[in-house]
Amino acid sequence: MRFVRYTDGTTPAWGLEVEQTIHALSDLPWGEPTLSDIANPSYRDAVRTRVENGALTTVDRSAVSTLAPVPQPGKIVCCGLNYRDHAEEQNEEIPDSPMLFGKAPTTVTNPGDPVIHPDPDGDAQVDYEVELAVVVGETMSSVEPADVSDHVAGYTVLNDVSERTAQDADGQFFRGKSYDTFAPMGPALVTGEEIDPNALDVALRVDGETKQDSNTEQFIFDVDDLLAYISEAMTLRPGDVISTGTPGGVGIFRDPVDVLEPGQTVEAEIEGIGTLTNSVVSK
Repeated sequence: MRFVRYTDGTTPAWGLEVEQTIHALSDLPWGEPTLSDIANPSYRDAVRTRVENGALTTVDRSAVSTLAPVPQPGKIVCCGLNYRDHAEEQNEEIPDSPMLFGKAPTTVTNPGDPVIHPDPDGDAQVDYEVELAVVVGETMSSVEPADVSDHVAGYTVLNDVSERTAQDADGQFFRGKSYDTFAPMGPALVTGEEIDPNALDVALRVDGETKQDSNTEQFIFDVDDLLAYISEAMTLRPGDVISTGTPGGVGIFRDPVDVLEPGQTVEAEIEGIGTLTNSVVSK
């Protein structure tokens, strides 16, 4: 099922998108859903029945703007070096365990909203990274891989925008990953019965030119193993976002280096979820 958070310019709302038509979930007796609701198969069945019966108000998809499905995550946990092709482009060995880092929750921005380049006239190198993001729907602690999917609300696209100069200067990722607007997210939250998260085409384009083109079959640690590993160390709660890593083709490892500049448009696309589009602007 394809859930979308959207606005017509007034209050944000949740809907179920079916063939460019959004069915308003605020019409349900329970009102707007939580991520725990979306993770619940009984809730999804109730939504499906009402949509099939025409019981919900409908909105044309073109008449509204989609929003990030999780505007204020409790935490964003990212996995570095999780695609074999990305490891190869860096001449790095395949890691034995996931390499984790954090990204500030205040980085989240909506589809269509700009990514703000912090220093276009200076040394800042702003890079793109298309990633499959997993949105937690039920609390997870020491969960076995086979049980991970029961705790997932759905999957979305996240562009893990990164400022490489800050990363190099700090010797770690947090500041360079955490500038405001550096986590565009959307355009939908797609549930697990619709897609196999470990077998999805992933691509990113800058001004129409393909820069990244891969498939999540390249994962070193698949979604189930990755979330199980994280849940051994920390409790994951509804609304936490796990970003699963990026494939090869990022700008910093190109020859010559090819990073983002104001005026460019970035399209991050994942099969079955859609295309997340954001422009780059000066601060």
